[in-house]
Amino acid sequence: MATAVAHVRRAGAHALLIEAASAADVASIAAHVRAISAAEGWAAADVVPAARTVLVDGVEGVELDALARSVEAWDVAPLAADAGPLVELPVVFDGEDLGDVADLWEVAPDAVVARVTGLELRVAFCGFAPGFGYLTGLPEALAVPRRATPRTRVPAGAVGLAGPYAGVYPRSSPGGWQLVGRLADDAPQLWDVDRDAPALLAPGTRVRFVEAGLGSPESPARPSVAVRAETGPRAEPGLRAEPGLRAERAGALATVQDLGRAGLAHLGVPRSGAADADAHARANALVGNGPELATIETTATGGAFRALADLVVAVAGARCPVWVGDVPAPFGSPVRLRAGQVIDLGPPERGLRSYVAVRGGIDAEPMLGSRATDLLSGLGPAPLRDGDEVSVGSAPPLDDAGFARVRALADRPPYAVRAGASDAADAADAPAETVLAVVPGPHLEWFGERALDTWWSERYTVTAESNRVGLRLDGAPLERASTGELASAGMVLGAVQVPPSGEPVVFLADHPTTGGYPVIGVVDAAGVARAAQLRPGDTVRFRVEGAGDTESE
Repeated sequence: MATAVAHVRRAGAHALLIEAASAADVASIAAHVRAISAAEGWAAADVVPAARTVLVDGVEGVELDALARSVEAWDVAPLAADAGPLVELPVVFDGEDLGDVADLWEVAPDAVVARVTGLELRVAFCGFAPGFGYLTGLPEALAVPRRATPRTRVPAGAVGLAGPYAGVYPRSSPGGWQLVGRLADDAPQLWDVDRDAPALLAPGTRVRFVEAGLGSPESPARPSVAVRAETGPRAEPGLRAEPGLRAERAGALATVQDLGRAGLAHLGVPRSGAADADAHARANALVGNGPELATIETTATGGAFRALADLVVAVAGARCPVWVGDVPAPFGSPVRLRAGQVIDLGPPERGLRSYVAVRGGIDAEPMLGSRATDLLSGLGPAPLRDGDEVSVGSAPPLDDAGFARVRALADRPPYAVRAGASDAADAADAPAETVLAVVPGPHLEWFGERALDTWWSERYTVTAESNRVGLRLDGAPLERASTGELASAGMVLGAVQVPPSGEPVVFLADHPTTGGYPVIGVVDAAGVARAAQLRPGDTVRFRVEGAGDTESE
């Protein structure tokens, strides 16, 4: 039997990108990864199928190069035609583009309905939004182009076609697919964070569209909401809430963050979490918390927070002036707040994001195992506004000896105050320059020698369009050697993606789980934390491991 694996590439320090011999092999490779990892005693945080690839990310328990060699020799059995759960989706076929699709297929609209309902489709992968499944199984002759002008709003439940895929929008969003119908009112929710399996249409699920009210003789008229999808850990119960903080001044952007949502990328759910995970962990340690507890991440302009009870707090990350009332307070060290006192963070002197930790952790309703605010997918609590209150978890009070122990951390690495992302600047009035260490990415063949030389030597400037999703850079464009279009592939934290403009984007905490632009390199974990602290106008250079020292004097 011919192998289903075409190529294996590293996609960072802890990830492999497996290219399938054909799109039909993706699901069988993903299933094989899960089975063989369990049998051989290694693990991956995420297994993310995409259009032609399977990303195996967060590999532990096996040396990555050894795993890559073994993958090349895998004999992957194809999935049985009836593998995976089957759901039916009742559809009202009255979409705005039904007539256009009929014209493209040179048939009457009723024939479009007959063709779509006569197929059994399969969820190949999820992306674009949590629970948005890309359904394969359309004959090649039925592929349709996306709309020339995407809609600014597609309603939740809309059924569309684009290229070789069918799909159903789980929530209202912009979109360019050709809309042929909508789910009937009695259809189940495609995405429900309170369900054991939040995504009804998880990878591997078989799907059949039926005209609303008709059903089919082979299966029930309504899909079961009990269909199980492979998910990460369920949301833990809330902390035992105590009075916490009120945002007197939320600043430019203040969000609740923890370590994010692991293990759900195959459902289109970003990991999210603190943009600078190192600073988040330092702030927590300074009040005696574990790194898993939530903090408040402030951005650019700081913030002011009133204690609603006696609290122990600490600020880490981008160094900024800190006051308790009118009295200066130490940055990077625990501070006792009495009920009613306000801790005020000014704009950072350098860097962008600071973290306010409270002993006991910030309490918010967990969603899919995390309290993190995800700006891309809309999961987690909304960004804080002036007047919003957050609770904290209960924790044993710190006596004087305990306070002294956590206070002592402030003087020891890695907790000692540091200048942060801009500590490479030679002069206080010069723009900061940060060197980000990267490993070569999985798509180097998309770029010629000239582009690689530019990437290794160019100084890029951070633009104002940067956010928690990605660091957008302005500079000499990286010219592609290939002018084709990359099939959607899984994306890792720190991926340096190159869109058609040629200007690189470094993916940060809220990055999408899949993407359609080539990845020239992957920034290491320490570099991601530094990148998260860069602000518009800062300059960046990349140092490629294995390519020699590219720094100039």
